[in-house]
Amino acid sequence: MKDIDPKALFRLSVLGPLVSRERLDRGDLQKIIRQLAQQEYAIPGSRRRHIGEKTLQSWYYAWKQHGLEGLCGKPRVDRGQSKLPPAVQAAILAAKRENPRRSIRQIRLLLESAGIVAHDTLSRCAVHRLLQANGLSRIIGSASLPEEKRSFVAEHAGSIWYGDVLHGPHLSLGRGRRKTYLVSLMDDASRLIAHSAFCFSETAIDIEGVLKQALLKRGVPKMLIVDNGAAYRASTLQGICARLSIRLVYCRPYAPEGKGKLERWHRSLRDQFLSELDTTHIHDLADLNARLWAWVEQIYHRTEHSGLSNQTPLARYQQDLPRIGTLGARAAQLDELFLHRIDRYVRRDGTVSFQGKRFEVPYELTGKTVLLVVDPHTGTVRGVESEAGEPLGAATVLDAVANRTRKRRKSQPEVVEPAVTGHDAPIGNAAHGPNLIELAYQRHYAPEL
Repeated sequence: MKDIDPKALFRLSVLGPLVSRERLDRGDLQKIIRQLAQQEYAIPGSRRRHIGEKTLQSWYYAWKQHGLEGLCGKPRVDRGQSKLPPAVQAAILAAKRENPRRSIRQIRLLLESAGIVAHDTLSRCAVHRLLQANGLSRIIGSASLPEEKRSFVAEHAGSIWYGDVLHGPHLSLGRGRRKTYLVSLMDDASRLIAHSAFCFSETAIDIEGVLKQALLKRGVPKMLIVDNGAAYRASTLQGICARLSIRLVYCRPYAPEGKGKLERWHRSLRDQFLSELDTTHIHDLADLNARLWAWVEQIYHRTEHSGLSNQTPLARYQQDLPRIGTLGARAAQLDELFLHRIDRYVRRDGTVSFQGKRFEVPYELTGKTVLLVVDPHTGTVRGVESEAGEPLGAATVLDAVANRTRKRRKSQPEVVEPAVTGHDAPIGNAAHGPNLIELAYQRHYAPEL
């Protein structure tokens, strides 16, 4: 018996609400097709999730006319045949054979420069199909070998952590809705989530906040692998990792397989947590995170994982507790490690600016550039430091009203003038040079004296 084409079976399943009806009333066909087009499907051999109305309509009429055979995929009669003119095909193949390392872009430029094709008329896809049909789409020699990629896992928990961001649900807050982002850190060897939290943005401050909690809960990793986003490239995150001796590694752009385990966690979170989440009853970020943490600790960490020989992530992590690096004495200075230091110029009135506010610093720093030490999570200013990290004093919010009655320190000592008499007496004010008015007065009235 001839096997049924899987593609035809899939199309028939999609058309189920149509083909199962004995008759369709006026307008039913377009109504049902419109509903089917709005649904999501796991389309074989495709990453798409939706099917267009015209496509659904063509499938329906093909089924009406030919039954299941009409839904079978028909091979293209022109497959493997290029529509380019023979002269252009010959030029493309000759250019590639002459230099196998030529890219499609170089070939197009070469043919345009030679006048074989007009500017911007040669399709890149057409060139690629022609090269592929002739076995020339890959560079020959050692460079044609595919890049070797192998699955690996860290030998011990705490050796490697992965960091990434997932787009989360929208929350209704007052009269508006706000989008959330899930920032997560995962241990490679155990698949344990060191910490994860929903945030209203995906900035460096959000990532640093999650990292701080992860360090307090799960110790210090030897390596942290993240993507190339601007937030992960922030100098503040690099500085934190450097002070904690964490090797910060960036994945290559467009290579998500470098964080495959974390991508798998994201899929589990979508299927098991987000799919069951009713956001209509969640009105703030704290409530959303509380539900996330309960699910992570009570369900995810305690579920057997096939990639861990059916161990749970928590059990696998606890197996290596003696090997995991701890904060130790650095725990007391952890808050200091996560402070930001921002360049600021001290004005003539001894103040600096931060987030629209002015702060007074020691007046001796006037005219100098200092580092303003701030807590990025609370927005509070701790003080000022030198570039070498030496504390230079406090930074207090400017109180202009109090400064009106504040006793000011004189910057220069008072000038003591020596007593002079007779011809030694200067004309006018000695401190400011000769007084022109006095000179004019003496010249005008001296003859009468």
